[in-house]
Amino acid sequence: MRPPLKSRSGPIRILNVVDEFSRRSLGSHVSRSIGAAAVIRHLTRLFQTHGRPQMIRSDNGREFIAESVVSYLADHGVQAVFIEKASPQQNPFVERFNGTMRRDLLDVEEFDSVLEARVLVDAWNLEYNTQRPHRGLGFMTPLAFARAHNVAAK
Repeated sequence: MRPPLKSRSGPIRILNVVDEFSRRSLGSHVSRSIGAAAVIRHLTRLFQTHGRPQMIRSDNGREFIAESVVSYLADHGVQAVFIEKASPQQNPFVERFNGTMRRDLLDVEEFDSVLEARVLVDAWNLEYNTQRPHRGLGFMTPLAFARAHNVAAK
């Protein structure tokens, strides 16, 4: 999770979920605050759309280590894996994604509302997945890479 963004109407938080294999953005949750219940709702939508992963790697933010989130993942057969504190290098794909989003979108836009932030973040995610080739993916876009490797690419 990134630090809150400043907007004209108050801070905004973004929860990004990225597939480590294809580097695809599976979806971002944009809100004023994001607690464990919001994480569970977001993951439920992502599981319905993309299927359940074997594991989810995250930092040790309170919204991720909450017993309700860990129990939810276990109940759905998903292993919760936490990086060591102050070790973002253990989660490089999300850190790279967050940095790219910050540089290309968040640092250049000032949002008037959460709704505007959601619309622009969703549009940026679509562009990231479909129009941005990645060196680590053989200069394919995340969506093309997922399709080439028979990964459900919805």
